Amino acid sequence: MEVTYILYSQKTNKFYTGSSRTGTTSRLVAHNAGHTRSTKSGIPWMLVLEEQCATYTDARQRENFLKSGAGRKWIGENFGSLKSSV
Repeated sequence: MEVTYILYSQKTNKFYTGSSRTGTTSRLVAHNAGHTRSTKSGIPWMLVLEEQCATYTDARQRENFLKSGAGRKWIGENFGSLKSSV
C-alpha cells in the first residue's frame, strides 16, 4: 500500500511530508520511536493526512509536490490551523 503522508509536531510546530511503501502505521511508529533522524527532534508526531497512491512512483511525485512552494502553501491553507502562534 503506497502512501504519501503529512505529520505534524506540536513540539516543533512543523509539518513533515513523507512517502512509504508499507503504509503509515509502521512509518509513524518509526518516526515516534526516533528511528528517523530528520524527525527525531519533533517527537511525538501525529498523522494529519494519508493519501493512497497507485504506485510508489506516484507517492514520491506527490511527496515532491507537497515539499515544493505550492505544496507547502497548500498544506498551510488546509492544515495551518494546527500550528500554534508561538
